[in-house]
Amino acid sequence: MNGRQVWKRLIVYTAQFRSSAILAALCAVLSVAASLIGPLLIARAVDDMVGPGKVDFGALPGLLLELAVVFLAGSLCGWLLTYLTNRIAYQTVNRMRNELFDKLNVLPLKFHDNHPQGDLISRFVNDMDAVSDGLLQGFQTLLTGAVTIVGAIGLMLYISPLMTVVVLLSAPASYYMARFITTRSQKLFRDQAKILGGLNGYVEEVVGGQKIVQAFHYEAHTYERFEGLNEELYRAGVHAQFYGSLSGPTTRLVNNITFSVIAIIGCIVIIAGGLTIGDLSGFLIYSNLFAKPFNEVTGVITQLQAAAASAQRIFAVLDLEPEQPDAPEAFDPEPGQGMIEFDQVRFAYTSGRPLITGFSLKVKPGTRVAIVGQTGAGKTTLVNLLMRFYDVDSGAIRIGGVDIKDMTRDSLRRNFGMVLQDTWLFGGSVRDNIAYGNPEATDEEVIAAAKAVSAHSFIKRLPDGYDTVISGSGDNLSQGQKQLLTIARVLLADPPMLILDEATSSIDTRTEIRIQWAFLKMMEGRTSFVIAHRLSTIRESDLILFMKDGDIVESGTHEQLLRHEGYYARLYNSQFVAV
Repeated sequence: MNGRQVWKRLIVYTAQFRSSAILAALCAVLSVAASLIGPLLIARAVDDMVGPGKVDFGALPGLLLELAVVFLAGSLCGWLLTYLTNRIAYQTVNRMRNELFDKLNVLPLKFHDNHPQGDLISRFVNDMDAVSDGLLQGFQTLLTGAVTIVGAIGLMLYISPLMTVVVLLSAPASYYMARFITTRSQKLFRDQAKILGGLNGYVEEVVGGQKIVQAFHYEAHTYERFEGLNEELYRAGVHAQFYGSLSGPTTRLVNNITFSVIAIIGCIVIIAGGLTIGDLSGFLIYSNLFAKPFNEVTGVITQLQAAAASAQRIFAVLDLEPEQPDAPEAFDPEPGQGMIEFDQVRFAYTSGRPLITGFSLKVKPGTRVAIVGQTGAGKTTLVNLLMRFYDVDSGAIRIGGVDIKDMTRDSLRRNFGMVLQDTWLFGGSVRDNIAYGNPEATDEEVIAAAKAVSAHSFIKRLPDGYDTVISGSGDNLSQGQKQLLTIARVLLADPPMLILDEATSSIDTRTEIRIQWAFLKMMEGRTSFVIAHRLSTIRESDLILFMKDGDIVESGTHEQLLRHEGYYARLYNSQFVAV
């Protein structure tokens, strides 16, 4: 998408604020009209008041009053123009930011897995700010500039067509010089925005993992990399700003040369009797007003280029293909359980590198299934496919005989409660975080869920108990405490089926034993999938699957697999038998 296409799309975004734009245009006309009428009044007063050897001071009060009324009206219109352009710019960015946030919610999980969070945040903050600044400056400059150019040309033609031709001949020179610089500096602004997004991503990564950075004494290395990225951003910024700012001085040079030529020609015409002094003074003022829009545009060209580069990054996300929509005939089945079947499922995260090939499995309702295996065997991938975070490349996954592609995603995911190894909390009270999946829950139900997972005691020790406000990252809680809150959240939601992906990995052994009883009670009669590396937590499972290279190589109960003395037995013995 080139710069012209970007600005066309931005104009489309502002089209919904048509009434404000029309009113802003009217204010621009009135404001510019005041600035044009003033010099005309002064020029005529000069010719009328100045005679041979005398000045009519008696006419000054009336002239001053007229000028005061004209400039006061112009100032009021200028203030309204600034207010309206601010409103249009920020409403436009507000709409773009809403659309970008909404887009992130419909993009496939693959996008979020492959894009740094800091870069996405930069698009929401830095890029949006650059767009709003560019729109604000651009609207005001273009509205007043267009009216000023038309009005100044008309009045200059009225005063002296000959000198007007000289002024008009300078306009193409200014335009092409500015365009030459703009086209060559646009790439520099795109690079600057891209580097800034990368820098934000790295800072977010280091800040989020500061404990690990310090634990491994990696501060110097992180600083060196940050310094390199910061230096790269500095160079890109300096180059972009330098080349972008060249347009202003070059156009001003052309305009100053033009002004000098006009002044010389005007003096010659006055000597010849073709102009009065008032006409020449007025014409010189109008020639400056004519050149002013060109100077202003080149003065804000840097902001306009930064806005275009940032808008291009925003539109790049908005133009991405959303997650494959639900089929037109997709329906919302009643929450419940049924046989879960993986039928010859094939899947690959990267084309040409298959992870799961021909995977088949049938799970009866109410079965507690444990999935174990080495890292990268495909355990979590099965969960991603079951929840339709990713779609299978071929084959089918069915629940109760219904292909999950024939269900709406919302209805499918309402059937499952998930507890992941990576905890997620939001800025709010402890109560709100537990009740996230069931906002209508009573305080008694929230407390009961917390007690069931042994979280009630530590919550009561917090400054405000269940009303304690925690940060979005939960920095004021330990990792184990955060995990307990996420487990209580699922307990309170009471879903018909469960997925536990290393749900107790951050909890001490004693608390884990207590939670296992809560899990066992919660899993009674429910179909459950448990992914765990601690095999002590899955011994009571109805079915244990050992995965290797995306396929099931062993299946059975805990006792059956131990007697088989295969992969599972070796893994189990490595954890519980002294070497």
